[in-house]
Amino acid sequence: MKPVKVGVVGCGNISGIYFKAGQVFEILDIVACADLIMDRAKAKAEEFGCRAVTVDELMKDPEIEIVLNLTIPAAHAEIALKAIEAGKSVHNEKPLAISREEGKKILEAAKAKGVRVGCAPDTFMGAGIQTCIKLIDDGWIGEPIAATAFMLCHGHESWHPDPEFYYKPGGGPVFDMGPYYITALVAMMGPAKRVASSARITFPERTITSQPKYGTKIKVDVPTHVAGVVDFANGAIATIIQSFDVWGHNLPRIEVYGTEGSMSVPDPNGFGGPVRIKRPNGEWTEMPLSHIYHENSRGIGVADMAYGLRTGRKHRTNGELAFHVLDIMCALHESSDQGKHITLESTCERPKPLPMGLRYGLLDE
Repeated sequence: MKPVKVGVVGCGNISGIYFKAGQVFEILDIVACADLIMDRAKAKAEEFGCRAVTVDELMKDPEIEIVLNLTIPAAHAEIALKAIEAGKSVHNEKPLAISREEGKKILEAAKAKGVRVGCAPDTFMGAGIQTCIKLIDDGWIGEPIAATAFMLCHGHESWHPDPEFYYKPGGGPVFDMGPYYITALVAMMGPAKRVASSARITFPERTITSQPKYGTKIKVDVPTHVAGVVDFANGAIATIIQSFDVWGHNLPRIEVYGTEGSMSVPDPNGFGGPVRIKRPNGEWTEMPLSHIYHENSRGIGVADMAYGLRTGRKHRTNGELAFHVLDIMCALHESSDQGKHITLESTCERPKPLPMGLRYGLLDE
């Protein structure tokens, strides 16, 4: 199958693992990269054997079929719309956009141009969550009735070199880490239908203690502790806490509770295990992983989109899924602001599980 040529926009902290995807997946050929800071682009180009170009040059390159958009959240819609206007499919880092309005513009523009939209996270395509999906589908815990999803830490200003955007629109724990947890829940249980929440800003100002911006003050503009309830279309009810205000905790990351047992789900920000099951009158038992891609395989979603371009099949990290996750995240903020349940305006198909028995580097045999 002819490889799909990819151009990367944004050569910051997360980009390295995506460049490596071009070496892992046979369907991908990363040929160019761009960044507002050209030295960053040149460094990645030299490291991974591609061309450093401007954003405009990348958009005009007729060979590039997919633009991998790794810019900060506030720029996701702008770059995605430029790529679509240039006739290219686009795969955004999460979130799809920072508002429903921007998300809709991206999807509508792509439909009009006949190109594809994809979006991180693609971690649900890893061995851990795929094993969980298979166990649910095979009836190991019966019918899912509830779930919990907890991500609590004290923010990113102690380690990230450019942490300001985590406290601006498109950031905060819901928009930064929430996509991993919410996408995993949708991948396991299908779409949601309504949301309720309470949210707060605990520390109105943060101080960066990482380099090179040590001592810089950040004004916090988004909720940093959000406790929510998400009702799924299948009847399951998920309790969610996403926080940048907590120094430590002993909560699980994700658990799913069914009529016939419970399941401990691995970190949705990773690709591997462990996956554990507890059946009636039994003990917690670690289950073998049913799929490959248990190591850090970010970029697998871009590869899946590339296969979709070549074969015509629907890719899993599609715009419909990404917009539904965005809708849920917006609702988690709005419910607290408005003091009521928010009925979601979107839905999506549950992503098709990956085949078992794949050879490493391939997604379609």
